[in-house]
Amino acid sequence: MRLKSSIWVAAYLRRCNVEGVFAAVRRRGAEEAGTIFIKVSRLDGTATLYGPAPQTAFEESHPVDRAFVAIAGAPKPVPEAEVESYLAKEIRFDPDVWIVETEDREGRDFLDNALMR
Repeated sequence: MRLKSSIWVAAYLRRCNVEGVFAAVRRRGAEEAGTIFIKVSRLDGTATLYGPAPQTAFEESHPVDRAFVAIAGAPKPVPEAEVESYLAKEIRFDPDVWIVETEDREGRDFLDNALMR
């Protein structure tokens, strides 16, 4: 059984705070199963955006855990305006999305095993 989006986001925020990195929910989505996007701002006008991995990335038809892929800015960060443009399109497409933003000059994502490279 997959964790609710709200619980996953709360745990992610806690992990960032433990590491001394500012993280905040910019947009609260559907509590149960809203799509989650993670924006990592490098505080220099550039950012990286992570979003849900496509279903084809999973061996099972119904994945148990959340998985993320870099959507923009990996391996090299892109201008924040590019990330914001992508997020604006996602919000128009699905108003139930979560947007979590972190600020880290090193660009750490703290997605650990959830990031598919």
